[in-house]
Amino acid sequence: MSYRALPGAADEMLDNNGAIRPVWQRFVNSIDRLSEHELHERFARADRYLRDAGVFYRAYGANGSSDRAWPFSHIPVLIAEKEWQVLAEGLVQRANLLEAVVSDIYNDNRLVQEGFIPPQLIAGNPEFLRPLVGIKPAGGHYLHFCSFEIGRGPDGNWWVLADRTQAPSGAGFALENRVATTRAFSDIYAETHVHRLASFFGAFRDALQSRKQHADDRIAVLSPGPANETYFEHAYIARYLGIMLLEGEDLAVVNGRVMVRTVAGLKPISVLWRRLDAAYADPLELNQNSHIGTPGMVQALRNGAVTFVNALGSGILETRALLAFMPTICHHLLGEDLALPSIATWWCGQKSEREQVARNLDRMVIGPAYSRLPFFDDSGRSQLGASLSKAQRKAMLERIEAEGGKLVGQEVVTLSTTPAFVDGKLTPRPMSLRVYAARTRDGWQIMPGGFARIGSGDDVSAIAMQSGGSAADVWIVSEKPVDRTSLLPAEESFTRNMPGSLPSRAADNLYWLGRYIERAEGALRILRAWHGRFAESADPEQPLLAYVTRYLSDLDVDMKHGVPESMMRNIDSAVYSASNIRDRFSPDGWLALTDLAKTARRFHDKVKHGDDAAHAMTILLRKLAGFAGLVHENMYRFTGWRFLTVGRFLERGLHMTRLLGHMSADAAPDGSLDMLLEIGDNVMTHRRRYNVNTAKLTVTDLLALDPLNPRSILFQLNEIRTELEQLPNAFVNGQMSPLYREAMRLHSGLAVMTPETMTPEIYSTLERELEKLSDILANTYLG
Repeated sequence: MSYRALPGAADEMLDNNGAIRPVWQRFVNSIDRLSEHELHERFARADRYLRDAGVFYRAYGANGSSDRAWPFSHIPVLIAEKEWQVLAEGLVQRANLLEAVVSDIYNDNRLVQEGFIPPQLIAGNPEFLRPLVGIKPAGGHYLHFCSFEIGRGPDGNWWVLADRTQAPSGAGFALENRVATTRAFSDIYAETHVHRLASFFGAFRDALQSRKQHADDRIAVLSPGPANETYFEHAYIARYLGIMLLEGEDLAVVNGRVMVRTVAGLKPISVLWRRLDAAYADPLELNQNSHIGTPGMVQALRNGAVTFVNALGSGILETRALLAFMPTICHHLLGEDLALPSIATWWCGQKSEREQVARNLDRMVIGPAYSRLPFFDDSGRSQLGASLSKAQRKAMLERIEAEGGKLVGQEVVTLSTTPAFVDGKLTPRPMSLRVYAARTRDGWQIMPGGFARIGSGDDVSAIAMQSGGSAADVWIVSEKPVDRTSLLPAEESFTRNMPGSLPSRAADNLYWLGRYIERAEGALRILRAWHGRFAESADPEQPLLAYVTRYLSDLDVDMKHGVPESMMRNIDSAVYSASNIRDRFSPDGWLALTDLAKTARRFHDKVKHGDDAAHAMTILLRKLAGFAGLVHENMYRFTGWRFLTVGRFLERGLHMTRLLGHMSADAAPDGSLDMLLEIGDNVMTHRRRYNVNTAKLTVTDLLALDPLNPRSILFQLNEIRTELEQLPNAFVNGQMSPLYREAMRLHSGLAVMTPETMTPEIYSTLERELEKLSDILANTYLG
């Protein structure tokens, strides 16, 4: 193995003498026996897992945002258990210190009064939320879940680069990193004593449960929504812990209590793991421009009715300038020195510190005092003193003198390196660790791992994933076997918990997911039949083709592309609806749906009318059927499944109603009825059931009125009625709800019809009534 550390930097794998550290020896020996081809095969397994699981993050740039594959670095970072225990003790101390500081800031404010924190850093701080002053959090603690950016310097000691208390992200990605890494190195992982992560999450889940104020209260992850860069992780964590994933619009404050809007009405919720910035949580008392918060949330906090993880306002602890004062604050509050020092920081609002920064500008990074990000992650707002030109240096010194209170100087840190596999060999890359702390029933617990952020080159500024960095798993390695814990209960007895309440927004997305998928399928079936006939005649003006083209045009389905724009919109809308409910959607279902969308996009402009397009439609129909089969076979039959199913049946009913009204009309050209049977996938069924050639009455009987035909209108109405009967409040005090009554009326009205009575006017009326049924459902459950 050829691997050399970078000059002037500590290395995680090599000691100061260039020898492999003992904790790495087994791993290095194992991969050294593998050929480059075998390594690439292992890496491909990990990448395939991440791709199949749909792991992504959202990157932002000049052209907007885009979903990118998770930037995974395949070689884990290994740290010895004894060294980790020292780090963990230092981080527990720091978590306790941060708790004491934020408690003082929002209550006694003695740290400011006694000169330990400059007043300007609090009063002028956008993260200081004045409406929260004096509000004691339910349970007494401000902080419940923190993370820390830490790095190792050239001397081998660890430094804290930044504190994360606002809404720490990445814990779910750490879990996915672990799964992906074990896919690549399952044999090595099995024989290496690596501490598992499940016990950390299990202890935190138990702590969340203990904070419920009433037995019927709910717990949820509160997300800004799918546009957030780490939304995948919000959904993943919610699914992993078995709690709800909510957005601000899902919540309401009623009589001082936080309630979640569900299809069964308002239900109480008392614990919210917050993943949105605090100022956006309440547009009534905090940021009035917020569209993702819930009015009245601060009042609920005053009432002690809800616990936020972490408390609103705790983001002030992330202020970069506060790092300069942490050593003295720690000694004052805890009577101890910081076990893990912060990166050397000077706030330029004080004369002596300002002069110190000016004298040593070449060894400093200058950045915003109120920034909540480490210097390598703040999108270029920090400047390296040594890289400034003469004119820039002069301007910077003038700015420090004039605006010192807005700036900090931080010592340039040469981060340690860790092996990354680059161009077929192990290459040292700069690294920082993100480590997590959770408040449990037994106090703070440090995740035995986390994830490492790996630079894309020698420059530490490229560690940020928005700047091209990557993420690696972190193995904490013991000298003896470790417990193999999981989140599954160990007891032989169990309680069968019913699925949680379904938020109205989730029901809405499931309902429309069903409709969009069925809408796409209906259009695909018509297009396949059209292209099949075009392949025989090559004449789009042939009467039947022209007649169907006009029908498709009325539905906004154009024939310019192989896969029409409107169908692409329906499939994209289905993907969007599914993306809003990732916590309720299986990875297999998501993979099948996104694969369908990719295939449709590939066919969009690349298939020609006729056989080529017909074949493409068949492929898309098979993929649709695969998705539908996964949902039907694997999705638990709870309320969410019923909304998805009702959406599909209602859209299929609308599709067949419109199609029959058009294709069985007196003006329909020859061949329309045969095409109808083909679209309905009922050609063979018609032959078996009717001893006559295709006729209007037999086609109407089969596709409109046959209760056993899964494509008939009556079948859809029967299934809709059956599913609606199982929804909450279908009956109130023995009375049918308006929605269920309308479904019954529609079903019974069609059930007594005969083929002779089914006229175009009947179909038109039925179409309007099905749309009306959808409106009633939306007003009943989805508003």
